[in-house]
Amino acid sequence: MRVVYEAQDLRDAHLGRGALEAQGIRAWVNGEFLTGAIGQLPVSGLLSVMVSDLDWDAAQPVVEADAASVVVVAARA
Repeated sequence: MRVVYEAQDLRDAHLGRGALEAQGIRAWVNGEFLTGAIGQLPVSGLLSVMVSDLDWDAAQPVVEADAASVVVVAARA
């Protein structure tokens, strides 16, 4: 398993996982249950999206495209 994306919050992690799974790449949110211990405070460094080593190369362009689309949408808001 390898980290393909470091998420800012739980919502961000699940959006990243969803983008990967929409492309047929199995992904997992790592650290999801650690966020409950600190409530709604920012969780810097705790949440990540992981894929298997075999899916790493296929996951990179999906994560990069997803991150770029978030930036574009935020710039329009």
